[in-house]
Amino acid sequence: MLNLTEQIGVHQDFNLYIKSFKERLSSLFNTEYDYNSISLSRGLPPTFLSEIMAMNPLSVAIPEEHGGRGVHVKECLGVLSAASYESLSLSLMFGINIALFLEPFAKYADPSLHASVFKRFLEDKAMGGLMITEPGYGSDALSMRTAHELQGDTYTIKGQKHWQGLTGAADFWLVTARKTVANGELARDIDFFVTDNAIEDQKIIVQRKFNNLGLYAIPYGLNDINIKVPAVQKLVAESTGIKLMLDTLHRSRLQFPGMGMGFIKRLLDESLLHCKTRRVSGQPLSEIDAVKFQLSRIQAAYTLCSAMCSYSSSISSIAEDLFGNAVDANSVKALVTDLMQESAQIALQLAGANGYRLDHIAGRSVVDSRPFQIFEGSNEMLYSQVADAVVRVMRKTKVGNLLDYLKSYELTKDAAEIFGSTLNINLPDQTKQRQMVTLGRMIARVVCFQFVVHSNHRGFNNEMTEITRQHIQMDLSMLAGQWSAGTQADPLMDYEEGSDWTNFIHQ
Repeated sequence: MLNLTEQIGVHQDFNLYIKSFKERLSSLFNTEYDYNSISLSRGLPPTFLSEIMAMNPLSVAIPEEHGGRGVHVKECLGVLSAASYESLSLSLMFGINIALFLEPFAKYADPSLHASVFKRFLEDKAMGGLMITEPGYGSDALSMRTAHELQGDTYTIKGQKHWQGLTGAADFWLVTARKTVANGELARDIDFFVTDNAIEDQKIIVQRKFNNLGLYAIPYGLNDINIKVPAVQKLVAESTGIKLMLDTLHRSRLQFPGMGMGFIKRLLDESLLHCKTRRVSGQPLSEIDAVKFQLSRIQAAYTLCSAMCSYSSSISSIAEDLFGNAVDANSVKALVTDLMQESAQIALQLAGANGYRLDHIAGRSVVDSRPFQIFEGSNEMLYSQVADAVVRVMRKTKVGNLLDYLKSYELTKDAAEIFGSTLNINLPDQTKQRQMVTLGRMIARVVCFQFVVHSNHRGFNNEMTEITRQHIQMDLSMLAGQWSAGTQADPLMDYEEGSDWTNFIHQ
């Protein structure tokens, strides 16, 4: 008789695998351990994490020829979703490994490195991550100061990186750096290197750990880099390192819905159960009209996230080059993380006082989902980039009306007409950045609702689709109001002069 971890091995049918994986996670989180208590401490107990990793969840992102399940996006998203139903931190841990190490490593690393590295993931339960962000350069990655220099057949890499998930816990890293050129300046392009912390010359030193607000299971910190790696450990870009980075980040952003899926479903399940059983003035919460509205918001988020997963599964495999997919990738990442945070806020509100605890699913969800709106590109920046990309083409093709353009644009042509007059916006010659963010929020919703339309055509629930349409229509109407209001308000930096209310009280 095979034991459970052998039964759910890497060669099992995926439907059986994911079913067993979900059941095992549920047992670990809800029966064998008290995750509500564990979640209050930083990191995960080694035995607890060992039990999880014994199920080989990262095998979904390892090629079949190296003993894995084959890097199928649907399976990767399935594992992320199963994990996030129990713990968003655990799902992010998997997401970092899958999208920010294993997938780019499988696609771009020298094939001679594959066998030994993948073997350590499968047999030794190794982990990997990505280092881009620096103390002085967050989203401005192209200005990073970490530098590399080739000496013989070895690269010397020096710099600092911070806010990398799995700081001090990952065995392998993809480290980004810029080439040192003759005059001591750094080249514009970015290069990626694989590092192995088990090798002394490649060991990255953790200067200090951060007290991150949420996501307690994942360590973050400040890293000092002064390492030497063989030339073979430089990733091989198909053209430029910048395109490699964009391909990696866009693929990662398109897979965010995997982490959002189980998370939103858990909040929906918990909220529906609570509202069915909690009674106020003799009636269940679920019968109160304002509560119905809030629950339907989470159901719309669930529907959108489901459709995003379907779209990502069809487009984001490592066989595809995604460096040009800024509009869909940024729309998906920004909107799904906004939906995650909104769903958590609703769940907390519905749970009442009990939800305002870190050891309650709702309270924990609020703080754990909040950074998703910031890392891998803050949502305001991504929405602005979505609008920039669309407006640039509109101006080039001399189309001045948003609805006219979206009706012909591949990512929105099947959804734009549904929202008709709400999108009937004429672009001015000059648009302030704040309005570009608003415009990006609108475009992202139309892009993602088109995924819902396509899912509905394939049989997705009609009533859930209609709930989602109504909420997207409401959101677009509100955003259109913001656009037309066109506020010009700027902050007053020396605001205290003439603004102390106590000076205007006459007794």
